[in-house]
Amino acid sequence: MMRLQVFCAMLLALLASPAVPEAVAQQVPLQDKPFAEHKIVLQLSDGDAKKQALVLSVANNLLKAYDPDKVAIEVVAFGPGIDLLLTGSERRKQVESLIAQGVRFDICLNTVDTLERETGKRPEFIPGATPVQVGVGQILFLAENGYTLVRP
Repeated sequence: MMRLQVFCAMLLALLASPAVPEAVAQQVPLQDKPFAEHKIVLQLSDGDAKKQALVLSVANNLLKAYDPDKVAIEVVAFGPGIDLLLTGSERRKQVESLIAQGVRFDICLNTVDTLERETGKRPEFIPGATPVQVGVGQILFLAENGYTLVRP
């Protein structure tokens, strides 16, 4: 009987501990915007030029509507959406202008790794883009930390 109680206690302790250690699930730190009253994460998972232009427009409009210090904007690009952040992007200057105004652009390294496997060449992305291992994971992290997800 005593062995069964010990076994049950050990099983409960195992189930109560996190399955994935926190060190493995590292995320990019949140933006340092202590006065931000609004926090928005814009999802970009589409390679369509109109959708990319819309994401840039939304970010621009948010900066105009709110003081840039009072809004934290993060664009997370994964899948075909990373085209916006590649060095050859037609909208590179717009992206770099938004980065200079405090908008953070995250690029999914899982997507970059997949493209490298498929093409044999690692795609080059804009130096101002912030690499994150898992794009959707970054969106979840931001949502769990008070960001509102918008998918234009």
